[in-house]
Amino acid sequence: MNKQQFWELIAAAREQVIDPQESEAVAREATSLLSSRPVEEIVAAEQVLWDLMVESYTSPLWAAAYIANGGCSDDGFDYFRGWLIAQGREVFERAVADPDALAELPVVQASAVDGVDLEGEDMLGIAWNAHITATGDQLPPGSPTIRYPQLDPAWAFDCSDSNEMARRLPRMAALYLE
Repeated sequence: MNKQQFWELIAAAREQVIDPQESEAVAREATSLLSSRPVEEIVAAEQVLWDLMVESYTSPLWAAAYIANGGCSDDGFDYFRGWLIAQGREVFERAVADPDALAELPVVQASAVDGVDLEGEDMLGIAWNAHITATGDQLPPGSPTIRYPQLDPAWAFDCSDSNEMARRLPRMAALYLE
């Protein structure tokens, strides 16, 4: 499974659920769809998933997650990026390129009003769970390979500084911090 096929899997899962904004439902459906694929594709999907996690491991996106979720630990950032993957390719790629653009999404706007965190921990286990469903066994040892890049030192500031956040991510700050 390559990146294009992975995104097609996520799109198919989103089409099958009642509310495609609900990352848990997307994760369940993606797991179900993936578990019917050949085992090699399931294993490859795990690597693609974590490649996307590496791609989205950026300081600006972490700052956006911090704003949206009222703080953001290491695990919290993983769960936020799981949520982001569940939103589909277009949203993912746009958010990675411009995290402040998240403020334009209706689901993010609703989250700001309702105080609901944007998290999708279940998305991180879709290949793991699909492999167990398909084979009865865990994924093979050593998969996936993950090498996170260094975070941008220009973003090494106190994320609780609302003035700095508003300067760097004005649309997200306007939604959540005002």
